[in-house]
Parts: sequence; structure tokens; C-alpha cells
Amino acid sequence: MPRVFLSFRKRDSRWMRERVYRALSERLGAEEIFKSSESIPPGADFTEVLVSQAAACKLMCVLIGPEWLDARNEDGVRLLDRDHDWVRLEIATALRAGNRVVPVLLGDATMLPDASELPAAIAELGRLQFLRVPETHLPDGLEQLGEALEALLPDAAADPGPDAAPTPEPGPPVTMTAHVSGGGSAYQAARDQTINLT
Repeated sequence: MPRVFLSFRKRDSRWMRERVYRALSERLGAEEIFKSSESIPPGADFTEVLVSQAAACKLMCVLIGPEWLDARNEDGVRLLDRDHDWVRLEIATALRAGNRVVPVLLGDATMLPDASELPAAIAELGRLQFLRVPETHLPDGLEQLGEALEALLPDAAADPGPDAAPTPEPGPPVTMTAHVSGGGSAYQAARDQTINLT
């Protein structure tokens, strides 16, 4: 299952979003990145897939460009203010699940929204430390983003698979007897070893 979930608004910073996706796929492996347009197979229930992936991911990157906060529908209603807005739902799901959520600001001038500008369900996003991918130094920014996210992910090597050998159970305590001329006293040499001086 992908460990990194890319949350984004389709009409916002598309070309930079695609560069981020390609860079992370090359660094971490495409199988580690969930991106709705690439990762949901034809015929799948996209609602179920989006919610389950957002809840299960180890790390969600919220890609925020200049139009992310104030994008509106044809009636002038801000998309984030709709209960069924997918971006809002994805972020709220990941936050409720206790997953790490990282705002990633796309471009040199994009600002992190203040918590007061966000719906209550995702207001926490406005208090989280962000990463930035600057347009003026894009290759370096993508490299730094990859390094930062790689460091935040749990070490796969520390998670043995189902075929890994089990850790052996500790054996019973070992009692050792040492003979010391001139007498002595008993002491604890280690947690599972008692040495009696006689």
C-alpha cells in the first residue's frame, strides 16, 4: 500500500504538481505514492479508495499552490467550505487518523493558510510546519523535498515482513556460582544472572 498520499486541487499549479509527483516517484518508487489520477484503477469506487488511502497513509503531502485556498465553484462558493469537497475530506480523514500531514507550498510566493481561514475540520493544517518547492530553483527544491519526506517515512527495514524469522524468546535466568577466597557477598551481575560468592 502506498505510504505517501498526494492531496491536491486539480485546477491549482498543475505543472508543478506533476513535477512533484514524478520526482517523488523516482526517489521513493511509484508504488509508494498515491495520486488519485494515477492510483485508482478503472471501475473502482473512488470514494472508498480515497477515504481508505487517506486514513491508511503514513504521510500526506497537501500540495498548496496560489489558487488552493480561494478556489470557487460557478456559484462563487469557496470549494473548501463545502462539506463534500474532496480536498477537505482527504485532509480531515488523515488528521483524524493521526497520520503525519505536511503542507507543501508550490511556488515562491504561496503562503500557508492561517488556521482561521480554514474550515474547523482541517484548521490544524494552518499550524503545521510546511515545506516549500520554489519555482525559481525547482530542481533543488524537488531534491530537498524528496530528502525531507524520505527522512519522515518509517524505515521499511525496521518493519520485518511476514516471512521474517521471529525474535527468540529469552531463556530462563542463569544462576552462576563463583568461589572467592577470603569470602565475599552476593551481588546482581545482570538482570538475568545472579552470582553467589561463597
